[in-house]
Amino acid sequence: MPHTHSTDENVTVLSGTAHIAMGDKFDARKGDTLSAGGFFTAKQGMQHYFWVTSPTIIQVHGIGPFDITYLNPDDDPRQKASAKK
Repeated sequence: MPHTHSTDENVTVLSGTAHIAMGDKFDARKGDTLSAGGFFTAKQGMQHYFWVTSPTIIQVHGIGPFDITYLNPDDDPRQKASAKK
């Protein structure tokens, strides 16, 4: 779901198919499709979202610490996991 990072995020698709789009609302019709070898950078603070449509392996790298801030806190899976406890 749409989110930001406090540092640049660099992603390389190692296998499979991934999709990346910019913006504050998820829309699977938008964005770019990346196959193995594809690369993207989401600059610090850029609103974006990422999804896969088949088994996919990615490499995420940058300067840490790495964080994810969801635009809608209800989209944060960490909140759902802690609610189950």
